[in-house]
Amino acid sequence: MKQLSVFLENREGRLEDVLNLLKEENINIISLSLADTSDYGMLRLLVSDPEKGKKALRENGFSATISDIVAVTLPHKVGGLQQVLHTLYHAGINVEYMYALCTTTDEAAIAIKPSDLEKAQKVLEDAGAHFFSEKDMFL
Repeated sequence: MKQLSVFLENREGRLEDVLNLLKEENINIISLSLADTSDYGMLRLLVSDPEKGKKALRENGFSATISDIVAVTLPHKVGGLQQVLHTLYHAGINVEYMYALCTTTDEAAIAIKPSDLEKAQKVLEDAGAHFFSEKDMFL
């Protein structure tokens, strides 16, 4: 999956500016994560059109990039997340960050930024993981 990331100054109104711009461009936000420090924030989003979002944001002075992530579904049971992370850990793959996804299914889902995307996809597939895809976002 493609993730849109936006570097934000940590000041009043910057998040509102990004959200208004995406709305004006008719880009739907599926899920997001916002992490901040005292000086800046990193907004990570799964959106309906990441390339269009990146272009619009850059044209309006925002630092925006697109990166690949892995998204997997999790059963709603004790240990579901731990099982996925255990698989990655034993394959020597570091999780740089992750966040929960909004879903329209009965399962939970998470977005993971692994240190090695291709290897993570392979070991998770071999372990029987179910991937959450872009088409799942728009059911």
